Amino acid sequence: MTDARRAELAANLAAVRARVAAACAAAGRDVSEITLIGVTKTRPAADVATLAELGLADFGENRDQEAAPKAAAVAGLTAAPVRWHFIGQLQTNKAHSVVSYARVVHSVDRVRLVRALGRASRAAAGAAVSCLVQVSLDGDPSRGGALLSAVPEIATAIAGEDGLALGGLMAVAPLGAAPDEAFAALRPISDTLREINPAATIISAGMSGDLEAAVQNGATHLRIGTALLGNRSLPVL
Repeated sequence: MTDARRAELAANLAAVRARVAAACAAAGRDVSEITLIGVTKTRPAADVATLAELGLADFGENRDQEAAPKAAAVAGLTAAPVRWHFIGQLQTNKAHSVVSYARVVHSVDRVRLVRALGRASRAAAGAAVSCLVQVSLDGDPSRGGALLSAVPEIATAIAGEDGLALGGLMAVAPLGAAPDEAFAALRPISDTLREINPAATIISAGMSGDLEAAVQNGATHLRIGTALLGNRSLPVL
């Protein structure tokens, strides 16, 4: 890790935190309500370790084949606390690997995946894995996410599965849609989940380009990649 890269990451983190603070002020919210997740796909373990040393605790990955070795590498690079979130579309045969490092899985969109994650979590015999129901805001199955009509069934399955905990919901703004309009659906869906589990308060929404709209509409977890890590293409490890 060069001094220049460390300085770049520190400046980016400060700028993102300033944006979050401004968005919270505009929405009448406290910045303590927001968890910032650094999305580190295609970025090296050294970047994760540096951001952790700078005070960022939460990191997200969307491909298990990249995330698993990166999580192991980061553990050897820093003593700073790191909590991993899995945020990508997930195949059931990857469940055992994912629960070995991820404490939160954002992309649960079918009951079959709930069952696979539950079996994997019980076999790991660790703390319960927090699962978020990924909701499709436009009904496009190619981008992942459950239809609104399927959300209660999936949420109930998570809540009833030993080894899992219903944490809340995750959503991505549809391509070409106004984020404010898309994210307006988040609070009613969250209300539905909290009827199943009052502790299911997470609303994971908002990325580098639309975090302000997400905060305005109740997001608690922001998944930020480009604004933190930049556009440069780097080796994974």
